[in-house]
Amino acid sequence: MKSFAVVAGLLAGTALSTAAVADTPVLTVYTYDSFVSDWGPGPAVEKAFEEVCGCDLQLVGAGDGAALLGRIKLEGARTEADVVLGLDTNLTAAAAETGLFAPHSVTADYTLPIEWNDATFVPYDWGYFAFVQNADLEGPANFKALADSDLKIVIQDPRSSTPGLGLLMWVKAAYGDEAPAIWAGLSDNIVTVTKGWSEAYGLFLEGEADMVLSYTTSPAYHLIAEEDASKSAAAFDEGHYMQIEVAGKIAGTDQPELADQFLSFMTSDAFQSIIPTTNWMYPAVTPAAGLPEGFETLIAPEKALITPAADAPAVRDAALAEWLDALSK
Repeated sequence: MKSFAVVAGLLAGTALSTAAVADTPVLTVYTYDSFVSDWGPGPAVEKAFEEVCGCDLQLVGAGDGAALLGRIKLEGARTEADVVLGLDTNLTAAAAETGLFAPHSVTADYTLPIEWNDATFVPYDWGYFAFVQNADLEGPANFKALADSDLKIVIQDPRSSTPGLGLLMWVKAAYGDEAPAIWAGLSDNIVTVTKGWSEAYGLFLEGEADMVLSYTTSPAYHLIAEEDASKSAAAFDEGHYMQIEVAGKIAGTDQPELADQFLSFMTSDAFQSIIPTTNWMYPAVTPAAGLPEGFETLIAPEKALITPAADAPAVRDAALAEWLDALSK
């Protein structure tokens, strides 16, 4: 009888365990691939949030940042996502127009370079686009100098990558109607155009190009994580384009309270302290401990460029057409 009692107890325990798992709410967050990588913020964010939410946080990689919006549009109201994390201000107006995102109620003491009053999207980090190079390279001072040089660069596709789109917006913000001429000059500097940031940065590290489109904060990774000071960001005198990354709640989510909790959690010290040394960006809310040692060595752009979110779709369409035309010749 004792043996049967043990077996019965084990079966009952398994049933209870299975029921507990079944009762655990799941929050699905679509994000970009590098966020969910082993070296990205995803693992630490998942652990920290699950400690306070009593839920199962599932982070789903969906390509690079700009690909997220395309996937959400394709899936529409049938999407399994509860939250989308990884859009930026170049995409928020287009995302809001889909009607797939719900307003948030998050308030936070943001330390962004600009005032934030978007009622739909919550910022979690920000940075400046830049071309990263080996520190011993005498880099160009602006896009015109880069176009006139023999330097080889790797960039990302603006149709799938937020850095790639940011580059288009950067050139357009800096040069306006002269942007097509800039792209014509840069066309023979471009080694290749990758789908996402990870592929491009990998090619640069393998020596396939002199410079890669990334961020002013990228050298901090090499300095802090690898104790390697051999990388730097080229300072451009026409200014650097700012990126603010955001997350939004899907209107049709079946976990609205959990989604709200996650958006609020993003602005907490627990989340924001993870960002600098995993996503290698500036946090939207400066952590209590401040920025890690090494961030003070990064270049500080003298001029910040950004296109208002409401104007971004029209500017994007014009810039994309100019870019495609220049690279097709």
